[in-house]
Amino acid sequence: MDNGIIYDRKPFKVTLQEGKTYAWCLCGRSKSQPLCDGTHKDVYLKITQRPIIFKVEKTKDYWLCNCKQTKNRPFCDGTHKNKEVVEATTIRV
Repeated sequence: MDNGIIYDRKPFKVTLQEGKTYAWCLCGRSKSQPLCDGTHKDVYLKITQRPIIFKVEKTKDYWLCNCKQTKNRPFCDGTHKNKEVVEATTIRV
């Protein structure tokens, strides 16, 4: 359960479609946040985290985690409000 770098200190609201497969970025380096763009595949970056593949049961707006520290992957659980995240210096590396 290794977490990626902190991309942002607030969640991202996105409309997700029922039954569609999504890949949530866990490494924090995707340029298509909060979804994966394949950046983790760059061997020179030596990224160990892989995207979280998921589907939703209902088409609606969801809050996806951008701090990458949630325990309810890929959804925001409020972890971005914790002191460790608020004081973190590794944002958008």
